[in-house]
Amino acid sequence: MTTSTSPRPLRLVAATAAQRRVARTLAMEPGGPPTLRARIANQVIRAVMKTAWQCAPDSEAGMTRIQRATDVLGRLQAVPPGVSTAPQDLGACTAEWVRAGTPDERRVVLYLHGGAYFFGSPRLYRPFNWRLSAATGRPVLALDYRLAPRHTPADALEDALTAYDFLLCRGYRPQDVVVAGDSAGGHLTLALLLTLKKRGTALPAAAVCLSPWVDLYCEADSHRLNRRTDHLLPADKLAWLGRLYCRDKDDDDPVFSPRRGDLSGLPPLMFMASGSEILRDDARDVAERARAAGVHAVYQEWDGLTHVFPVFAEFVPEGRAAFRHIAEFLRAAGA
Repeated sequence: MTTSTSPRPLRLVAATAAQRRVARTLAMEPGGPPTLRARIANQVIRAVMKTAWQCAPDSEAGMTRIQRATDVLGRLQAVPPGVSTAPQDLGACTAEWVRAGTPDERRVVLYLHGGAYFFGSPRLYRPFNWRLSAATGRPVLALDYRLAPRHTPADALEDALTAYDFLLCRGYRPQDVVVAGDSAGGHLTLALLLTLKKRGTALPAAAVCLSPWVDLYCEADSHRLNRRTDHLLPADKLAWLGRLYCRDKDDDDPVFSPRRGDLSGLPPLMFMASGSEILRDDARDVAERARAAGVHAVYQEWDGLTHVFPVFAEFVPEGRAAFRHIAEFLRAAGA
């Protein structure tokens, strides 16, 4: 007697296959070759975003042109069901709360977006911030700090200090706060930590820096070696901005160059970068300096990806996997 088995419903087979793809994506580790989707995204980012930046003049008018284009892009960003956003007034600047699901309200992430200090906003970063909230199980306070050309990185640092003080006044303990940022926001994250340490304020539990622009002077070797392989950042444009921001500043000012600052006493730090971007050595070098200063520092280098690839997680599978690594780092660091 034979027993026939009914084939699994097509919908169930499709769901199982999708679950396997998601599992493979989340299990990705640094060190492997970039995925096909990442390579396609690299080319689109290079053709559209890098080209637009390269074509903009080195002037306030050029900065404003990029600002307006990214503001339009920001207005197109949406969040999926189950994600909420709410504005937060901080006085001289504003911020946005982003919550995915029902996060632990006793803990929080202060996020400092990238954009070379002259473009970017919490609205532009909504697809990133809701994923960060989901991965960490915390609400995210995304800071809308003041931007060049009307303002300076010093103004952005003042806004970051305001946001951190606001969280402490709201009842969050320093050990329940994580500060994170990408690119210029990664620089701002380190500048914030150094300034908090200098003024004697209790430091957050940990910090995460994604492709941080650690040295505004752009002196690291990768600014020269990776200028052709970086899919997003034009090296000459970034160097021009660095000279503009650092004009009349002391060379050893740790606020304008955290790579030169005293990193001892900082909380656990995580750095993530692409091996092909111009800011690779910024992240690599500061991680080494942090370890030498006795700080627990984790450095991850992913091959062949775009600058701040987790920000492009919608299109880059490795970007989605990065959130798992961030969450694992925070758990291991006791944050």
